Amino acid sequence: MQITPEHQKHAQDLLDFIDVSPSPWHAVATLEKRLRTHGYTRLDEREPWRLAGGDRHYAIRGDSSLIAFQVGEKATANSGFRIIGAHTDSPGLRLKPKAAFGSEQLTRLGVEVYGGPILATFTDRDLSLAGRLHLRGKDGIESRLINFAQVLTRLPNLAIHMNRKVNDEGLKLNKQTELPLILGQLQNELPPSRQLLALLAEQADCTPDEILSFELNVYDTQKGAFWGAAGEFLADSQIDNLSSCHAGLWALLNAESAAHTSVCAFFDHEEIGSESHKGADGSFLSDILERITQSRGEDRNEYQRGLAHSLMISADAAHAFHPNYPNAYEPCHAIRLNQGPAVKINCNQRYATDAFTEAWFAELCRQAGVPSQTYVHRSDLGCGSTIGPMSAARLGIMTIDCGVPMWAMHSARESAGVLDQLWLSRVLTSHLVNTTKLESPGK
Repeated sequence: MQITPEHQKHAQDLLDFIDVSPSPWHAVATLEKRLRTHGYTRLDEREPWRLAGGDRHYAIRGDSSLIAFQVGEKATANSGFRIIGAHTDSPGLRLKPKAAFGSEQLTRLGVEVYGGPILATFTDRDLSLAGRLHLRGKDGIESRLINFAQVLTRLPNLAIHMNRKVNDEGLKLNKQTELPLILGQLQNELPPSRQLLALLAEQADCTPDEILSFELNVYDTQKGAFWGAAGEFLADSQIDNLSSCHAGLWALLNAESAAHTSVCAFFDHEEIGSESHKGADGSFLSDILERITQSRGEDRNEYQRGLAHSLMISADAAHAFHPNYPNAYEPCHAIRLNQGPAVKINCNQRYATDAFTEAWFAELCRQAGVPSQTYVHRSDLGCGSTIGPMSAARLGIMTIDCGVPMWAMHSARESAGVLDQLWLSRVLTSHLVNTTKLESPGK
């Protein structure tokens, strides 16, 4: 295994990407900034679109889902789409609307559990808050991002002297009573709710009375880092699934223009089922694809013909083999860090890959000069899912599920391999530029 400067630089760029994206709203802001730097312009779904081959644009829904695309040189009906899908959200804790309350001379913050995080990993971490506020503005409601860069809050553990069985039975936290975060000492002159609003207002450069609502993510302020004897691993929050957002964006920005239209779709709400106006199980992607087609003067029949020429990669992290827990894995399909991205397969379609798209992925990896692996979950354990199956069903297009191997998925601090990130980016680029006619033997 050789970690080249190119691999290390790419992995550092991933860590930088994650560290400035502590919430899905910030992730989209980061994506948008990079897209604009490369000449992409934003389109408004409420306005008419007029597109031509080579045009580069993006659209945003709800501040936390974004779809970017480069229009192909040929008609959609004859070339279709090459799509990359990923998600901007990660499991964790979110503040409740009326979060602040006083208890034992302390101001505490009530939280809800978002998705399926490993709750114990959020204890004794240097936590802060990031997300968006909605403010009463001069011309209506305004949305504003905020990020407390300093350590703001904490979830202290209970000492072992009061929890003698913690090392034998594991740390168990009651989601209602044992997850509230400590914000600070109670201030006699300021009720807890006003104390929190004052902090938010200071960050947003507004007055507390202008704040109408907020959505705030609890995040770990520790920056990403390389680790291991040779610096071969990396650790950070939200590797699931900002690693895929980073790789998908890199592929789009580095892919040469092609006959087909290249699309990157970054969705919020994957961790909670994707059923929202901006989630992968909503209409966002299909709306954008159809509008691209119609804006070029093609009708719905030609749009549907284009879908039949299309292929999607659903990029989401995969479970790397953990040597301390060998019985958690399917023995013939264990995948390892720094041995290439993994194609993910499940016969019950929890992953969307089938035999044909598995073969297609193998060819993409070969063309990109990238090693690949195959992941299958243990038959006696419940298998997670991705945006792949729902997107494939909604659009009626063949789909591949793949991602970088990682440890500690859904922890506050996850780990992955330095080599795998650049390899995934190269495979996704190969997917976007591939001009091979998409036709399975069964067609």
